[in-house]
Amino acid sequence: MLLIAPAALALAFLSGEKQQYLSDPLYPSDLLFARQIKELLPVMASAQPLMAVTLGLVTVLVLALVVYCGFFAWNRFPKLSSRARLFRLVFSLPFLVGFTPMMEYTDHSWLRDRLKIRPMMWDQAANYRHNGFLVAFAFNAPMAKVSAPKGYDAAAIAQVELDRDVIPASPVADRSQPADVIVVMSESLWDPTRMPGVEFMADPMPTIRQTQAGNVFSPEFGGMTANVEFEALTGFSNAFLPYGSIPYQQYIRRPLPSLARFFRDKGYEAVALHPFEGWFWNRENVYRHLGFDRFLAQDALPELEKRGRFASDEALIDQIMRIGDESAAPLFLFAVTLQGHGPYEATRYPSENVELASTLSVAATQQVGTYAEGVREADASLTRLMEWAKKRPRETIIVLFGDHLPPLGKAFVESGYMEDAVAARRAPLPVMLKEHETPLIVWSSKKGPRKDLGTISPALLPHQIVTSAGLSDPFYTGFLGKIAAHYSVIDRYMLVDAEGSAHPGWQDGRKAAPPPLQEYRLLQHDMIFGDQFSRERFFPGLQGDEAEAGEPVAALPQSPRLPG
Repeated sequence: MLLIAPAALALAFLSGEKQQYLSDPLYPSDLLFARQIKELLPVMASAQPLMAVTLGLVTVLVLALVVYCGFFAWNRFPKLSSRARLFRLVFSLPFLVGFTPMMEYTDHSWLRDRLKIRPMMWDQAANYRHNGFLVAFAFNAPMAKVSAPKGYDAAAIAQVELDRDVIPASPVADRSQPADVIVVMSESLWDPTRMPGVEFMADPMPTIRQTQAGNVFSPEFGGMTANVEFEALTGFSNAFLPYGSIPYQQYIRRPLPSLARFFRDKGYEAVALHPFEGWFWNRENVYRHLGFDRFLAQDALPELEKRGRFASDEALIDQIMRIGDESAAPLFLFAVTLQGHGPYEATRYPSENVELASTLSVAATQQVGTYAEGVREADASLTRLMEWAKKRPRETIIVLFGDHLPPLGKAFVESGYMEDAVAARRAPLPVMLKEHETPLIVWSSKKGPRKDLGTISPALLPHQIVTSAGLSDPFYTGFLGKIAAHYSVIDRYMLVDAEGSAHPGWQDGRKAAPPPLQEYRLLQHDMIFGDQFSRERFFPGLQGDEAEAGEPVAALPQSPRLPG
């Protein structure tokens, strides 16, 4: 008890802290990326040094108290005889046996009903609030086991309609040679001019605004970048996975369809680029399973110029242009930036060029100003990338989008932009859009920007990217094209159809999901967890990768260090 109680209290405290910053409580799967949290501790400590020192002292005191109590109990309490231990074990077994079935939240439990324990997996904040940390935490332990959709089998997959010829009219479909495709997922990119009570003397993102095609509806807020990346690269949706799951950490264990594999099958070189540790979010293993030829993490890059502790967007764009200039084959490049990462400490930039007038507190104004300076530099970096692309003989398509809103909790609340420091998970559509939309650019060096894409889920980005490249595919332009014709946003709680009508709570079990989404879920389950009955018909690019499925997971080979 002396060990279990402090551990449970510590986990409950961490759950509250996580919910404060990311809107989600602590899940069992969060323990899988303790190494990532450790890596970010210096950043968080530098942002709130007093809090870091206080927590450190409290941790030391608690550990000392536990050790003292342990010695005290060992020396003062009488030792139990074997008979007494056996009696306690026999007495507790019925409770343990009765408790275990209660945790299978998909099954009815008489005991659970009597205790008024209600699993609310669709609303985890309410789940933890109503049932308490320990019970809700236990409910989420089986999330690694994903149940098959009702009716899943080879016959059900065979009934999913296939149209290999479907490719919507594209403004860039007529070309003599393949276009290079560069996709940049920009960390925490959002439009700061939306913030009430703040007036900017000049637009911090003029290029983004001028070329903006629409918005991405992020399924996350303030973090969990890997879940947005999962959708954008695969065309699969987090909406069909357990709440709180992280596909990169838990589910990707074999070759899967992705944009990287699609373009590689078309003769492209597929490169991933991220100026941080390769193991972060398990990217080394995941990128291999997604079919990338190369992954350039920070160990394979020269020392990049920093903004605070993170590599600058400008330095990362330099590497993108270098790789593009050196690539003889058509190039598909996926880059994840880092400069926009919070917290937004006052010392991030030597000088800030963004001028603003604000009615917010001094601390909130500083936070917004520092963040907006990062947006200004991200916009300037995009401008440089576009100017470089215009000079190239080969057409270059640039797709840029934000992964989620920035963690500007205090400023959001003070300005009235959001009720809480974190985004709502269940709210009317206007609120959800305001708290989950990030800018989206789809631009061609020969044809200019695409427009009027509206607000779309990241899972629908592959459809837009493949279409913009003038290519077709049974899944990415065929099946996803059919989905995109019916729906623009597919979120766990919010479904938005092509006409802009909201369907909140569409997965609460009150009625069956629409047939196209039932098929979508079937295909996704089949490829990630099932027998891959759909591989040959919908994902021909996977046909040469059967051998890889049985090989041990290993990191992609890193390229030699590029010259600085």
